[in-house]
Amino acid sequence: MEFTHIFVLLVLGISIVSLAFAGYLARFVLSHDMGTQEMQRISSAIKEGAEAFLKRQYSTIIMLSVFLAALIFILYWFVKENLDMAWRTTVAFLFGAGCSALAGYIGMWISIRSNIRTASAVRYSLDRALKISLRGGAVSGITIVAMSLLGVVLLFILYGGLSVNSEVVKRVPFLIVGYGFGASFVALFAQLGGGIYTKAADVGADLVGKVEVGIPEDDPRNPAVIADLVGDNVGDCAGRGADLFESTAAENIGAMILGVTLFPHFGIKGILFPLVARAFGLIASMVGVLVVGLRDDREDPMSALNRGYYVTCVLATIGFAIASYMLLRVEGSSSWIWLFTAGFIGIITSIVFVYITQYYTEYRYRPVRLIAEASQTGPATNIIAGLSVALECTALPVIVISAAIIAAYYCGVKGLSDFPDISNIGAGLYGTAVATMGMLATCAYILAEDTFGPITDNAGGIVEMSKQPEEIRNKTDRLDAVGNTTKALTKGYAIGSAALAAFLLFSAYLDEVTHIVGYPFHSVDIAKVEVFVGGLLGAMLVFLFSALAIRAVARAAYYVINDVRAQFRENPGILQGTAKPDYARCVDIVTRGALKEMVPPGILAVAMPVVVGLVFKQFGLGAETVAAFLMVGTIGGILVATMMNNGGGAWDNAKKFIETGMYGGKGSETHKAAVVGDTVGDPFKDTAGPSLHVLIKLLSTITLVLAPLFI
Repeated sequence: MEFTHIFVLLVLGISIVSLAFAGYLARFVLSHDMGTQEMQRISSAIKEGAEAFLKRQYSTIIMLSVFLAALIFILYWFVKENLDMAWRTTVAFLFGAGCSALAGYIGMWISIRSNIRTASAVRYSLDRALKISLRGGAVSGITIVAMSLLGVVLLFILYGGLSVNSEVVKRVPFLIVGYGFGASFVALFAQLGGGIYTKAADVGADLVGKVEVGIPEDDPRNPAVIADLVGDNVGDCAGRGADLFESTAAENIGAMILGVTLFPHFGIKGILFPLVARAFGLIASMVGVLVVGLRDDREDPMSALNRGYYVTCVLATIGFAIASYMLLRVEGSSSWIWLFTAGFIGIITSIVFVYITQYYTEYRYRPVRLIAEASQTGPATNIIAGLSVALECTALPVIVISAAIIAAYYCGVKGLSDFPDISNIGAGLYGTAVATMGMLATCAYILAEDTFGPITDNAGGIVEMSKQPEEIRNKTDRLDAVGNTTKALTKGYAIGSAALAAFLLFSAYLDEVTHIVGYPFHSVDIAKVEVFVGGLLGAMLVFLFSALAIRAVARAAYYVINDVRAQFRENPGILQGTAKPDYARCVDIVTRGALKEMVPPGILAVAMPVVVGLVFKQFGLGAETVAAFLMVGTIGGILVATMMNNGGGAWDNAKKFIETGMYGGKGSETHKAAVVGDTVGDPFKDTAGPSLHVLIKLLSTITLVLAPLFI
């Protein structure tokens, strides 16, 4: 066995151990009791609704995936007359799509079983409830990252990555790009469908329940309350699980493609480096999850989660240093130190993004308090203030990302300066790729925190609906408040990593075109009118896609609002508490609405880059026009997604700040104005914003896969 093959076995071994660890965590969660009969009845309704939605959603996604796989095969076979490339790309696409769908299902499966156990545990111990909800989230986080890693490694081996022929090995990363495209394709529809569902239900429940009839959140008299709780699982768990699965898969493949250019100096180790670094990040995340716990019930749960995150960051940094030394060290050169520094910049960037998101979305700070204060004069001033915060919050993230990209670029240039055959551009791009790996090193822990949010939200709903004592609801409110913060933080982290990953994947696209045409393709001339138009179309796609996603929420919410009003009108006993609402009817209405509305924006996102490439190919500038489309679309997507994520989070927490008793508290006119602002922000932060993360990477992976057709 060659020495380098040990690294492949190491990655395989860590992936399998991680899956076994996730199994251990699942067993820990499932070993706890499920509370009272009433709690179990509510939990069963949530479980049935979530599983029914996912079953119908995945039926649609499977049909679309099979159709697209057939189209990819036909295009490669008949247009490019390359049968070998056709079947390899198609198989990789279907494998990536299947794994992404499974990742989303696992996220939802554990969430709908952790919520009831968290609700039950909080009656006895806040620490136990915290551990159940975080470890439930970690089952999803660790499984998803491990599966993503395992899938790439298995395809690498299957397609000849262990061959003694170096030319075969260098070709493999280009053959497995279909895996990233398949993952992105499923993630887009999972995030879109789940996001439309969760926000349509949330808007319907809030506007009629809180504003029109004045009942509290999660009140069992609200016909949309079960649909709202189901939405937390299908949007925040299934959707985000598929999203971060494709993030790690696409970033791994993009970095492997850039590693091919370093083959003369690092050999296969340069290609395997992203996989080994990701594997060490998994180990760090597992330790981080285990150290989380409250010292006593008075400690803020956020402090315990932060403790786990910092442990994960420190261990991930150590693991990154070890991976850099083992795989990127060349005798007589300091290359590994500079490249490790680039990775460390990525880790620091992820921490900074967490703090920036906290500043704009927590009510301890100026932006959220500004929106809350503006709510005193009505919904209009709330929305004006919220939009100003949303637009403002793009500045700091862009400055941080820009600084990180430039610093990592020059670390790459400095680290590879001993190799004269590697251009400064190639060296710098590899530095940014390493920074992206660093930023995603803590991905499994971040995803655990993200899934923690909907688990605690559902637990609070179950406690409220089962009429538990006030002190129990206060405990779940503490966990729910932390869960809202972690959900906002992970959105900030996701867009930051998407920005770095998109630059990496853009670089991989340029390398792919260079590989196909046989001469350097490292610049895009925006002065050419066709190329300029391509960039303009990329920016337009971001806004049109966002419009369709937000409109989809409005349409689906319209049906929910009308149904809730109709149930109150048809059966007055519901509001009096003498009759139960028809929860299933509302769940079915929002399910049908979400599945119908997710298709148009999804098809637009997939079709537009293909159409642009094929049309401008007729002008002899297909590849360059697509590069401009990708570059400007990515820049626009990052800015709009940041605006929507943080703006929506700020609107949400302004409402929560007022609910603490400020400016008249719950039920006041100020509170009603804040609820209206929150419903405006809902599709921003939970539908269009997160879907744009996926869109950014989908554009990169689809252009990587179809690059040969544009030339």
